[in-house]
Amino acid sequence: MSNLTNRVSASILVVLLCSNLAAVESTQHSEGQAITAHQWDVIDIHFEASGLENPLSVTFAATFTHATGNSALITGFYNGGSDYIIRFTPPTSGIWNYVTVSPIGELSGRKGKLTVEPAGKGRRGGVMLDPENDRRFRYQNGDGYYPIAFECDWLFALDAENETDIPVTRTLVDQLADSGFNQVVMNVFAYDVTWDKDPSLPPKFEFGSPEAFPFGGSNKNPDYSTLNIEYFRRLDRVIEYLDRKGIVAHLMFYVWNKRVNWPKAESDEDNMYFDYVARRYQAFPNIVWDISKEALGYGHNDVNYITGRIERLRKQDAFNRLITVHDYGYCRRFSQQVDFVSVQLWQSELYSVMRNVWETIPSKPILNIEHGGYEGSPYTVFNGNYISPEVCLQRAYLCVFAGTFPTHYWQGAAWNVVIPDPNVLPEGDRPRLEYYRHMRDLVDRYDIGQLAAGKKYSNAGFCLQNGKDLFIYYVPAECDFLGLRLNQFSGRSMKQTWFNPLTGEYSDHKTTKITRWSTVKVPETDNFHILIVQVEDGGNHEGPSL
Repeated sequence: MSNLTNRVSASILVVLLCSNLAAVESTQHSEGQAITAHQWDVIDIHFEASGLENPLSVTFAATFTHATGNSALITGFYNGGSDYIIRFTPPTSGIWNYVTVSPIGELSGRKGKLTVEPAGKGRRGGVMLDPENDRRFRYQNGDGYYPIAFECDWLFALDAENETDIPVTRTLVDQLADSGFNQVVMNVFAYDVTWDKDPSLPPKFEFGSPEAFPFGGSNKNPDYSTLNIEYFRRLDRVIEYLDRKGIVAHLMFYVWNKRVNWPKAESDEDNMYFDYVARRYQAFPNIVWDISKEALGYGHNDVNYITGRIERLRKQDAFNRLITVHDYGYCRRFSQQVDFVSVQLWQSELYSVMRNVWETIPSKPILNIEHGGYEGSPYTVFNGNYISPEVCLQRAYLCVFAGTFPTHYWQGAAWNVVIPDPNVLPEGDRPRLEYYRHMRDLVDRYDIGQLAAGKKYSNAGFCLQNGKDLFIYYVPAECDFLGLRLNQFSGRSMKQTWFNPLTGEYSDHKTTKITRWSTVKVPETDNFHILIVQVEDGGNHEGPSL
């Protein structure tokens, strides 16, 4: 193939991807021709090999070597027809050379070079554990990452039948991004729910029993010998759009209780599917992995299977994306296997329960992936224990003040029922997603991810603090007065600000002297409150220890 043909092919690929609203950079491999890429942006390098009997079984990889000597071995994947892709996300700028290896001659010994420009505006890399705080996350560029998650298991299905565009997906994802959510818990595939459905549900909001299927055939009549490559091409668009909007895809390989006709565990077909998902999505910087929703809850497998999947995934994933398991029992027993802990705990005394998890499992971030609150929708879906939007919000804040992270469910988007644009509903039926936009503002304004939990510094409620001059209190709705316990600062001034979690409003500051028995009057509203106390400089006083 001539260089001119290669350049034309690359241009066509870019145009096609742009028409599909994908920002993944894409190019055809051309021997000796430098490719321009960007740090922390995904680039697909396409290779051709035709006439292969079983293209999904082809072993294909490339070693990328930076000018500094750092290298990475990236496994490629089959993309249909004669197309094979090496999907790479450069971790640093500069010159990267690559060379391919494969038992197939057409795919072996291909050499190329990437000229990688510095990261563009807003590109921060993948989510990793914070090396300075083992309870927190950060991006590769060093910025903190504080997850406020939203479950949308059927996000893959919203435009799965649309060949050219993802308008329904964009509508919902834009709503989530505008509401402060920066993580979506989703399935690679789910089929349908096991509970009764609301007979009044309009068909346009029903995404259960989709025609789409990741294997050959259909969910009812599967052909496990092959994969539906077009299914994954369309899933790419969803993951990429989440990335564009700054939202992490918390991607679950499996779900056992949503009527999916999976191949036998640990069969060749199971391994083919699992490896393909890992290879295809590992390069996306917004990926965190989850082996399965409620991994041990339905008798499909045992802990050995889950551990084996984790070990297999770590061997496949050259980018070391974070791994968790949606099963507290597994995470509690095998915490060394996961990067962060996912718990599903519904107890009424949620703060104490989450603090107990925090103390039981050291040195891991903890996400309450289901706290039992499923905000109600105009259609009955799955009520859980709590459906009031205010109670769901309260439980999310209890997770925050316990030093852990929350996940929100709305029954109009969590499972098979998806209402992509809540604004089409009457005002009284809409979810209160703005509550989480207000939470995001509070989290970011006071860098709550860096505050410590566990010590109260008051006679009621709960406290987050930085150990020297910032104390943020969760004040229960039943409190009329709050007694502060800041005796070590006695005689200094404190600035008090009330934050209303329902409206996002901050009160005017009030400055008072700290005394041994400082008491503040709580605003007269029916909901819980947040009090921000900032101790003003008044000399050499030691603050409380962390």
